[in-house]
Amino acid sequence: MTTAITPIQNAWSKPILQTAKEFSYTPIPSIQGKIPQGLRGTLYQNGPGRMERNGIRMGHWFDGDGAILAVNFTDAGGSAVYRYVQTKGYKEEAIANQLIYSNYGTLTPGSILNKLFKGTKNSANTSVLALPDKLLALWEGGKPHALDLQTLETFGEDDLNGLTDGLSYSAHYKRDAETGEIFNFGISPGLNAILHIYKSTASGKIIQKSYHKLDGVSLVHDFVFAGQYLLFFIPPLRLNLLSVMTGKSCYCDAFEWQPNRGTQILVIDRETLKLVSRSETEPWFQWHFSNGYVDASGTVIVDLVRYEDFQTNQFLREVATGKTSTLAKSHLSRVYLHPQTAKVIKIEKICDRQCEFPTVPQQNVGKESRYTYLSTFRSQSNITGELLNAIARYDYETDTLTIANVGENCYPSEPIYVQDRENPLQAWVITVVYDGNEDISQVWIYDADKLDEQPVCKLELPGVIAHSFHGTWRQG
Repeated sequence: MTTAITPIQNAWSKPILQTAKEFSYTPIPSIQGKIPQGLRGTLYQNGPGRMERNGIRMGHWFDGDGAILAVNFTDAGGSAVYRYVQTKGYKEEAIANQLIYSNYGTLTPGSILNKLFKGTKNSANTSVLALPDKLLALWEGGKPHALDLQTLETFGEDDLNGLTDGLSYSAHYKRDAETGEIFNFGISPGLNAILHIYKSTASGKIIQKSYHKLDGVSLVHDFVFAGQYLLFFIPPLRLNLLSVMTGKSCYCDAFEWQPNRGTQILVIDRETLKLVSRSETEPWFQWHFSNGYVDASGTVIVDLVRYEDFQTNQFLREVATGKTSTLAKSHLSRVYLHPQTAKVIKIEKICDRQCEFPTVPQQNVGKESRYTYLSTFRSQSNITGELLNAIARYDYETDTLTIANVGENCYPSEPIYVQDRENPLQAWVITVVYDGNEDISQVWIYDADKLDEQPVCKLELPGVIAHSFHGTWRQG
């Protein structure tokens, strides 16, 4: 006999409205199946764990203090640790028990001079980069924070031997699986914003930099690594810098959608980091790219999650309140362009389904990939007021989308693809699932080729994990 599940209004909101609680190293039991023999290493996830101080809520989901989850898979079983990144701003606000710093969508009380002196808090809440000797908590508005790979103890800000004061390091690096090189960028705001590009060794040390002037301050969250090129798509969004500098507006409110500008494209040579070409195409907005590569004809092909406007910003602001009403329609899109001119040849709608957080297997970054893994919804007809509640795999060869239905009131994190270390034909997809029915968090492991079947293993975590943004895998 089956029992119908009574829908819970905004079940996803509990981890948003409640402050996540840390826990130290803890063995985690398997409640279904067992950890695959070829899955040995550590999953790291980063997201905003604290959205308030002393009853005052932050104004945008992007503003929450970063909390890192590490889940370790060994022959002895699974274990986990969950800790806040001890940034300067986090520690100051913890001592004062109040919000001190303004942020992307939050304006704190006080004079303009006080706001200018304090600056914006580095929330360290967006992504993670696992290096041989440390873990980096990434936030695109500042430097990364270095943490211990096992205990998640915070060491402090890290300049990677190349980030001077005023330079930031984006949350979306790209790693070349063959050379180990790491590419990333940062933007310095100003009347003429500067795009800084970095090339690093596999250890994270910056060995090459370049910079390029931009037309005003836009919002560039991600970029594309495609073979011998790095590509930047600048949305038709411009920041009213004076409004931010005078403390009249937070960044979130000061961005203006200007579709008449179109989307600007910069093509950069990966070896020299010099500009190859620059052009403009039709307007859209994107947070994330799936992948990019150069085909046999020399055309660059880029896959991304596309929005027709900037309503996604309002939706993400509403998430911080635990209740949403704005619909921000997205779809998987493909852009074909000529790298020597940056001129777009054509744009295709690949999959007309609401989605986000697209990724490809790490070995395919910068190369053609048959699959894109992404987050989506269980049902396209029931997304009003909901948060992403399914993960899926899109197959470019068969034009099919395989959806993992995690169940009513359950919310998986970004899917992380992991190659089996013993069998090259086997891979796994790991996601952290918040179960709003039981108010618990679990780690689910899927066979990457069988997302529409039950997970091969489920592990129960000792506490609720806040909805995360991005994660990574470190092979054991």
